[in-house]
Amino acid sequence: MSDAGICSRREADRLIESGKILVDGQTASVGMRIMPGQTVVCDGKTVGGKETPVFLAVYKPKGIICTTSDKDHGENIVDFLAYPRRIYPVGRLDKDSEGLLLMTNQGDMVNKILRSGNSHEKEYAVAVSKPVTEEFLEKMCAGVWLEPLGMTTKPCRAWKTGPHTFHIVLTQGLNRQIRWMCRALDYHVVNLKRIRIMNIKLGNLKRGEYRELSKEELRELERMLKDSTNLPFKEAARQAAGQAYKEQKHGRKTETDTGAYSQTFRGGARLLSGKSGDHEQP
Repeated sequence: MSDAGICSRREADRLIESGKILVDGQTASVGMRIMPGQTVVCDGKTVGGKETPVFLAVYKPKGIICTTSDKDHGENIVDFLAYPRRIYPVGRLDKDSEGLLLMTNQGDMVNKILRSGNSHEKEYAVAVSKPVTEEFLEKMCAGVWLEPLGMTTKPCRAWKTGPHTFHIVLTQGLNRQIRWMCRALDYHVVNLKRIRIMNIKLGNLKRGEYRELSKEELRELERMLKDSTNLPFKEAARQAAGQAYKEQKHGRKTETDTGAYSQTFRGGARLLSGKSGDHEQP
C-alpha cells in the first residue's frame, strides 16, 4: 500500500484492521505477505505494485502554495499542476515566491534533499528595495541573527548581480529565511526566485511549466545524495555521535580528538549543535 503510493504504512494498518483491504477476495490481516500475482483491493479499487519513479522540475508561479492542508489561502501546487500521477513537492516555496520546485513520488529522496544537516545547496535570485552594498552582502554571508527565531543563520554565499539584485546560496531551509535575513538588515524583498536545487537548474522553464529530469541529472543527483541521511534530525545526530564514539574507542583518529564529533554524514557535526532546518520555505 505504501509502496504503491496509496497511503502511509500506519494508515494501511488502519485500513486493514477495518476490513477494507482484500487479497484475492479475502480480508487481509496486518503483516500479511503479498506474493507476485496476487490481487490487492483497497476500498473497492485495485492496487498496483510499486510505482515507477517520477521526478519533475517545476516552475512554481507566485500565488501558488505548496501544502495541501492550507487550501483556504490559495491553490496548491498539486492541484495547479494536475499531473496524472500522485506526486508531492520536495520542500516548499512560500506563496509570494516563485521558481524551481522539485516534485516526485520518492519519499526517501525527498528527505535526503531536505535535511539541513546534509548541506545541499539551493540558489536564489533576489531583488530588494535598496541598493545592494558590500556591507550588506558580508553580513548576509556571515550569518544573520533572526530575533523571531532566536537563532543565527548558517554562513552562506552571496554576490551582487545588479544595483538592487543579488544571488544567494543556502544549505539551510528555515521558514521564509531569506525574507527574515533581509528584514533583519533593514531590506525588503521585492522578488524572490529559486533557480537551482543542488545540480538541478530552473533553466528556460516558464511559469507554470514542468519537465522530467534527464537521466544525466538523475545520475548526478543520486551521486550527490549517496552519503546523505534521510533520518529525522535527532536520530541522525544520535547516529553520528554513536559512530564517532565507536571510531574513537577503536583508536581511529576523528574530530572528537579536538572536541567535535566526526562528520559521519555530510554536515553531521553541525547537526549535533544546530537546529533542524527542514522547512525549506525561504
